[in-house]
Amino acid sequence: MKDFSDYLPYAFALIVAIPFLVLLRQFVYTYIKLKNQEIKLLSVKSNSENKTHSYERMTLFLERIKPSNLIQKFDKGLAVHEFIFLTERTINEEFEYNSSQQLYLTKNAWQNIVDSKNAVIDLLHKTYESLNNNPNLDEFKTVFIMNYMNGDDYIGATIEDLRREILIIA
Repeated sequence: MKDFSDYLPYAFALIVAIPFLVLLRQFVYTYIKLKNQEIKLLSVKSNSENKTHSYERMTLFLERIKPSNLIQKFDKGLAVHEFIFLTERTINEEFEYNSSQQLYLTKNAWQNIVDSKNAVIDLLHKTYESLNNNPNLDEFKTVFIMNYMNGDDYIGATIEDLRREILIIA
């Protein structure tokens, strides 16, 4: 009996320590699990912010390439072909600047944006080709706006599609 009584304090300490160690293990496991969930949530939130920012930037791009906004750019003393060149270059530069945003947009949204950009550039050239007698810049801008207004509002439709998609994402 004397041998067992020597181990009694250790047995008591072991009986007290085992539940404490089990609870400590569960606490650490739960804490790690919650931290992983927090990291995932922050990642999703960050990605959502990136998507929202991308939709905002591309909407701004579309607003800038609307013919009503394009005709206000550049000096009024330009020749028509100079205006077309500078406008097309500005559109392409801004498009290239924003091209990284396609990572966060749906394939359909990106295609609509590309189509809108190309349609505006095509409209610039078709308007110029339709005017045979070297028009002045004001005449060209008037015809350009009228051609856009008489056709489909593809820029407005693209912006509306972006608006619907961002509502689904957000």
